[in-house]
Amino acid sequence: MADNAQNSQSTAKVVYLLMLVNIIVQFLGVIGVIIAYVHKSDAPAWLQTHYQFQIRTFWIGLLLIVGGIFLWSAGVGAIILLFWLVWLIVRCVKGMKYLDQNQPHPNPTTWLFS
Repeated sequence: MADNAQNSQSTAKVVYLLMLVNIIVQFLGVIGVIIAYVHKSDAPAWLQTHYQFQIRTFWIGLLLIVGGIFLWSAGVGAIILLFWLVWLIVRCVKGMKYLDQNQPHPNPTTWLFS
């Protein structure tokens, strides 16, 4: 059972890393969220909070990207996309911090950082 939890913890870390690398290689975030959806139900309760946080990070981030692209011509899009970049990095780093400490994410449903 401990090996399964360790594998799931490693998988959650891979999802965080895929979301960060998604900044450069665009399709990796989609792969990361699919992995999170697949592994969420089999994970221990404390890891399920990380998967929920990752799934929400993907969908909220997608909303910010679409909004930024849509509002680009209004001059606000660049600010929204810059906010998305900082927001994504902070969320992933904080999530990995909790994961490395073997702690559940304290607020997986937040829209902000934690």
